[in-house]
Amino acid sequence: MDRPIETEGSHRVTPEHHIRELEALYDIGQSLSSIHDLDRLLQFAIERVVALLEAEAASVMLLDEGRQELYFQVADDRRPGVEGRLRELRFPVDQGIAGWVIREGVSVAVPDVEQDPRFYRGVDEQTRTTTKSLLCVPLKTKERILGVLNAVNKRHGPFSLEDVRMVEAFANQLAISIENAQLIQDLQAAREQLQQENRHLREEVGERYRLIAGKSAKMNQAIETGKKAAISKSTVLILGETGTGKEIFARAIHSWSERKSKPFIPINCVGLSKELLESELFGHEKGAFTGAHQLKKGKMELAHGGTVFLDEVGDISQELQTKLLRFLQEREFERVGGTKTIRVDLRIVAATNRDLDDAVKEGRFREDLYYRLNVVPITLPPLRERKEDITLLAHFFLQRFSFETKKTFTEIEREAMEKLLAYDWPGNVRELANAIERAIVLGEGPMVTVQDLPSRIGYGEPRIASKGLSYREATEANKRDLITRALVQAQGNRPAAAKALGLHRSHLIRLIKSLRID
Repeated sequence: MDRPIETEGSHRVTPEHHIRELEALYDIGQSLSSIHDLDRLLQFAIERVVALLEAEAASVMLLDEGRQELYFQVADDRRPGVEGRLRELRFPVDQGIAGWVIREGVSVAVPDVEQDPRFYRGVDEQTRTTTKSLLCVPLKTKERILGVLNAVNKRHGPFSLEDVRMVEAFANQLAISIENAQLIQDLQAAREQLQQENRHLREEVGERYRLIAGKSAKMNQAIETGKKAAISKSTVLILGETGTGKEIFARAIHSWSERKSKPFIPINCVGLSKELLESELFGHEKGAFTGAHQLKKGKMELAHGGTVFLDEVGDISQELQTKLLRFLQEREFERVGGTKTIRVDLRIVAATNRDLDDAVKEGRFREDLYYRLNVVPITLPPLRERKEDITLLAHFFLQRFSFETKKTFTEIEREAMEKLLAYDWPGNVRELANAIERAIVLGEGPMVTVQDLPSRIGYGEPRIASKGLSYREATEANKRDLITRALVQAQGNRPAAAKALGLHRSHLIRLIKSLRID
């Protein structure tokens, strides 16, 4: 016969009983580690406590640290209506036996709660139940106390010291599982919020970059070609003056394609050195050059499955043109400083406002790369060649910027619209967007007036005459005039002028040099 083990209580516990309890705790521990939903975890825990201790009920009360209150997160009480009423209860942490356990951080078994001055009768009164005996164990981690685990009214005799020790062992495992479940819950909530914000951002970006077709035959022909190209894997080359909406058009091609759920990554090829642009495109290995403290994936790698938009591709150095050509032929590359070949699946959409035919003839752009890029060429017409769309575009920008600035602009007065239609728009759609945004920011509303428009538009300042000039000469003259006016209005501040024109600062500097603006 097994030799009994004496405890401080009245129960005699055999080694076999100990073994069964340890096995039960082990099985419970295994189950706890696999449950990550907080309510399911706690429901499992209290059901096991009720079964192990043969108690009438059990509950988990968690600590609201901000309000310094205890509340019932979950309970197992078969008495009619009790569990629902428990869920509604909260009481200050400085009350009751549970509050004492939280403050002291130690367990307690009370055989007769009516004789204990710490007993808080509010729970029994509100749930219309009777608590006779109580076992209360803190749920502790290394950092803090999360709450308490309660067992109520043991069916056969009082709660023993052995019961306390067993529930403490169980509570230690449960506290860790609760903390993990809360962390997972917080991470899931954060992820859901991030997903919601991303959806909102995508919708906002989608609206911001919405392609306005309008009535222009040239623009609609470009859109028709873009939609046909979108269903293929072919490289697209978008041509057009600065400000005609090449990036917006590239985004539209991406959204029309099967790749629309994958990344769209734009890369501006202007203003970056050969080394920086190569790293931006293809990434680099740790230690590849001074300052390369860690591995960096390039945009080509990050865009796997999606679309890469190479803006101002005509400005890429000849050395980098060779590497880009190889990528377009093989769809593979090595990171800067690396030897491992990386293969990706993506579409390239390139754009330029330069005449690449002339660049090829002058030896500034590789002919074979030009043909690789120019599989599906699409030319976007300048705004002066699609004036029938100005009204539609102006009202679109009116709605967009009114929403963004939280102003109540609803229309454009007739005289102001006539000024918009009469202007030649050397900065194209981008200049129109900037003009409407400026009018809304500086205007009073609810109507855009002539006085709200930039002076070059509203007061009909003379434009560069194109008579006797070639198309290229007239275009350059208009660009020079537009940039000069922006610099004058910005009092020579180039970053401010670039912002007003909707240009990157480095792009404006390059234009100033190429157009020989003093």
